Amino acid sequence: MGELSNIDKEILALAQTNFKHNQQQLKKWNKQKHKDLDTRFHTAHQKEFARRDCLTCANCCKTTSPIFRQPDIRRMAKALRLKESQLVNQYLKLDEDGDYVLKNAPCFNLLADNTCAVYEERPLACREYPHTDRKNMYQIMDLTAQNTLICPAVASIVEKIIAG
Repeated sequence: MGELSNIDKEILALAQTNFKHNQQQLKKWNKQKHKDLDTRFHTAHQKEFARRDCLTCANCCKTTSPIFRQPDIRRMAKALRLKESQLVNQYLKLDEDGDYVLKNAPCFNLLADNTCAVYEERPLACREYPHTDRKNMYQIMDLTAQNTLICPAVASIVEKIIAG
């Protein structure tokens, strides 16, 4: 599997250094007009992903786990020609919140070229990641702060918004 580029490593290192500040800023934004916050994120998201290809990174697939809901498990098991119970037993575990997550990272569906073996059937959480283009961003400021440590795109989006 491809490694992170030096630029992405630098972006994530800066996000780690600035984490507390970014986290505080994101909490302040939570008190702003929610529609304005969405617009700021959506604009930055579009600009960032116009120039970024997730397949050059795939750090999310390499280091974290999405939540697997029952429809995700059903869809993925069918695609992999497994029984749902086999998929759960082989690859998933219940976390402290009672959600199914991966037993191990990287994701078992991540291929050497950073593509997903079950892309069309991937979990909803993967489809929505990195969540910077969703409505009601104010609801996920803590998650967004955490994602700056995982996704260079999120780190760049947050840095650009903070810088104004």
